[in-house]
Order: sequence, then structure tokens, then C-alpha cells
Amino acid sequence: MKETNPGADAIGQNLIKLISNVCFSVFVFSVLIFTVIAITYQPPDPWLESAPALTKLFTQTENATFKIDDSVAKTGEDMQTEATPAVPPIADIKPITEEVIEKKEEEVSNMTLKSSGCEDLELVNCSDPRVLITVEKFNFRLFKSIVFLDYQTPVNGSKQDECDVSWRFRNKKEKSWRKYRDFRRFKFGTGENCSYKIVHAGGWHSGINARRMRIRTNSTRSGRKNPKVAPLVRDDEINDTIPSLGSETNFRKGKYLYYSRGGDYCKGMNHYMWSFLCGLGEAMYLNRTFVMDLSICLSGQYNPSGKDKEGNDFRFYFDFEHLKEAASIVEEGEFLRDWKRWDRAHKKKVPVKKVVTHKMTPMQLRKDKSTIIWRQFDGQEPENYWYRVCEGQAAKYIHRPWHAVWKSKRLMNIVTDISGRMDWDFDAVHVVRGEKAQNKELWPHLNADTSPDALVAKLQGMIKPWRNLYIATNEPFYNYFDKLRSHFKVHLLDDYKELWGNTSDWYNETMLLNNGRPVEFDGYMRVAVDTEVLYRGKTRVETFYNLTSDCKDGINTC
Repeated sequence: MKETNPGADAIGQNLIKLISNVCFSVFVFSVLIFTVIAITYQPPDPWLESAPALTKLFTQTENATFKIDDSVAKTGEDMQTEATPAVPPIADIKPITEEVIEKKEEEVSNMTLKSSGCEDLELVNCSDPRVLITVEKFNFRLFKSIVFLDYQTPVNGSKQDECDVSWRFRNKKEKSWRKYRDFRRFKFGTGENCSYKIVHAGGWHSGINARRMRIRTNSTRSGRKNPKVAPLVRDDEINDTIPSLGSETNFRKGKYLYYSRGGDYCKGMNHYMWSFLCGLGEAMYLNRTFVMDLSICLSGQYNPSGKDKEGNDFRFYFDFEHLKEAASIVEEGEFLRDWKRWDRAHKKKVPVKKVVTHKMTPMQLRKDKSTIIWRQFDGQEPENYWYRVCEGQAAKYIHRPWHAVWKSKRLMNIVTDISGRMDWDFDAVHVVRGEKAQNKELWPHLNADTSPDALVAKLQGMIKPWRNLYIATNEPFYNYFDKLRSHFKVHLLDDYKELWGNTSDWYNETMLLNNGRPVEFDGYMRVAVDTEVLYRGKTRVETFYNLTSDCKDGINTC
């Protein structure tokens, strides 16, 4: 019989215990590391994606063909969700609800019961409160996608039974609190129970007598009027003025973050916005005023010539008034003038911290007391991109302030005008063609699926006949969609050229920003407007979801 070895058994048991302890220690240590990472990790910007993935998304290069479906830069309005509704900047501006109208109607009816009867309705008195209540009830029933904010007292129209009424509103689909204005002409008759009724309602901006007076200036330096061009107009609801630093003392007391122009200049608008918000986010992190260059170079991908166009104003594309309210900024020219003025007047120069590499992080600059932190981007691409400052560890600390940037109010006025002319009651289809339709390798079916006959067949099954149909498209030939006109009331962006023509408010207002020189309504503006009108359609038909089975980014990318 074989004898057992007690010493060998003890060694084996100790070895097993040792291995178990080591494994358990490794497990506990792994759990600890995972817990620490889970607690300290912060997603960089506005979605739960990695910084490199977002950087690639916003800075990828594109060719000269403007891709209507994915090339409009995201702004603060796009980042909001249905759970974060628009909030007006002034708390006492409350929407006009059905309950508000009913309460006002009850108060007015109690007053009119004491009067002699309905004789006073035979002649329409536009200042009669019942006129305005009738308009409010009519609008509330008709325009379901509009939030009405306030009304002006009605004024006389062109005939005795007509009144012109003006009101301010916002669209429910727009997440900003910006207000727009409409003024329409209404024809009144006598209804039941001593009340007014609306016999006819005019279209968008038909009530010209209720239009607000505007400040006008001469269109030429000599003061002679040009009959072919409308005089310059300044809309007092838009404040595009450049903020001033004020006195020399104010300049010296300030703290500034100044980015020199880098390789981002003349890149696509998504690239520009990704970089600009990096700089603005760093300024907020450092509690400094951001020095902003208002000059934008529009990438050739947005221009028919394919050439970059320098000297465009930030205010052509984005809402400068809202940016001033949301962030501490100063315009570059104003800043440089005050800086030079101070240095000329004082022996002791302004303290400046020059930073020549993006590798110096915002965290390292947090305690710097210099008046100016000057980041210089003189290296080769991609080392000279602004957004490099916000990569790596900095992504945990720098949060891009998407809320600070909205689309231009002037462009949104055009969007509102187009939508209003269709009485906010329209459907929309997005037809992507251009180079994608010609590239059979990546999009083999797109050209055929967006042909006129295919569009008629598809849309007849999705949209009711003779509805207003807005077509957002990069198809250059205006008559390409003529076959649809036999079934729908077709609207294209070029149907509204007068909204940016040389007699339009947009033309006049942008001229004022551009030192009296006309501004081109460029490719980026066209697509921004097209996309926003598309978004407001009651039924929205997309190319790569409804019209074709091809993938949006080519074969095998669905």
C-alpha cells in the first residue's frame, strides 16, 4: 500500500490558497480601477461619443459639391430636445393660450351687455376689443404650429370693413426663444349674438398698415436715391452692434484669451464651428473674454466656383446678438486698437502670455495672471487647428458652449417668410442629387429613385394631392420637378428669390453690416434656409429613408 506524504499535501494546499488570494486581489483591483474610471469619466461634447470620433465628424474634408443632407453646421438650436423647450428671455412674456382668449372674451362680453345692442357692429371699429378677440380666436384655430406671444391694436385697412393686425410669434419647432412678426388684413362681417366674424383673411404680411415703421438711411454716400435699390433698412429687433471695451481702464482690468488665425481658416463650416467653440469653451473655463475674429472665409465647397471666399461676416450666418448675451466676447479689431492705444500711452506694457503650441493645456493656464493669453497657431496642418487645444485630457474640462451659437436671425426671417407664405401648412421632401446621383458605384439606385417619374409615384402614396409641397434639393435645374406640379402645389427655394433680392430686408440689412456693399446669398445660406424650411413641414419625406434603398454614405454604410 502506497503511503501518503503529509508535507507534499500541505505545500499543495498552501499553493492553491496563494493562487486564490492572488486572483482575488487582481479581481478586487480591477473592480476598483473600473469604478474610478466610471466615476471620473465625463463625455466631452454634446453626445456620448469620444472626442476623436466627434473631431472626425466635424472636421472631415468634403469636395466642392455641397451636400445638403449633412453639411449645415450644428448650432445650439439643433442641440436642444423636446424636453428643453424654448424659454423667452423676459419672464413676463407668456404665450396667448385658448384660456387667455376665453377670459378676455368674457370680460369684453360683460361690458357690451350693458350697451344698447348690435348697432355699433354695422360699422367696423378696428380699435374695438371684440375685433382683436375675433382675430385671436381665428388665428388660434388656424395656425396650430404657432405660439402667439402678443398682438398690437388693430388699425384700419383699405376699406371700412377691413382691419390690419400685427402680432409676434414663434414656431413650435424652433427651440430658440426668438420672436417673429406677421401682419395681415382681415375683412369683417356681423356674426351671431352681437359678435364680429371674419369673412376673409389675407395672406402673409398682407396687412401693410400694421407694419412697424423702420429706420431708413440713404442708399448712396452722396445722398442721391437709387430707384432700383431699396434704401438701407435697420431692423431694431436685431442688435448686431460690436461691443466696446470702453475706457483704457476697463481694457487693463480685463482678462482676455486671444487665438491667432490658424489652419481652420477656409475649412468647412462644421470644422469652423468645432474649432470656434473650442476656443470659446477654453475662454469660459479660464474665466476670460474671448477675442473674436468676425471675418469668416467661406470654403469653396459652398461656392459654385469651388474657390474659397474670404471676408464674410460671422453675422451673415450666426446670431451675434445671442452670442453676446451668452458669452463674454470682444471683436478682434476693437481689442487690438485698445491694446495698441494702451501700450502707446503707458511705459508699462500689458502683460502677455504667448502660447506657441496646443500641447500647453488649458489646465496649465488656469492660474496665469497675464492680461492676455495669446495662443498662436503657426505650425503646419493639422498641428495649427484650434480644436487641438480641446483634445486629450482637456476634453474632460473644456465643454463647448453649443447653447451660445444660434443661426442668423436674418436667415431665419427668410425661413419664417417662406413658411408663412404657405400658411405653415405644407409638406416637404428632401431630394439629394448632385454628384451622389452620378456616382453609380456608391449610390447605384439614387439617380433612378429620384427621377421625376419615380418621385411622382412615391410621393402620391405619401402626400395628399394638391397639398403645398416644399422641395429642399441640390438639383440645379429648376424645371426638374415640373411633373410633380400636376399633383401638388410645388414650392422651391428659387420661388422666393425676392426675399434676398436687392429690394429685400435681408439685402438691406446685410449691406449695413458689409459697409454698404451688397452681400451674395451664397451656397451655405441657401442650404441653411432650405434645411430649416424642410424641418417645418408637417410631413417630411427623406431621400435615404423614403425615396431610395441606397445608404446615405454609400454602399454598405446603412
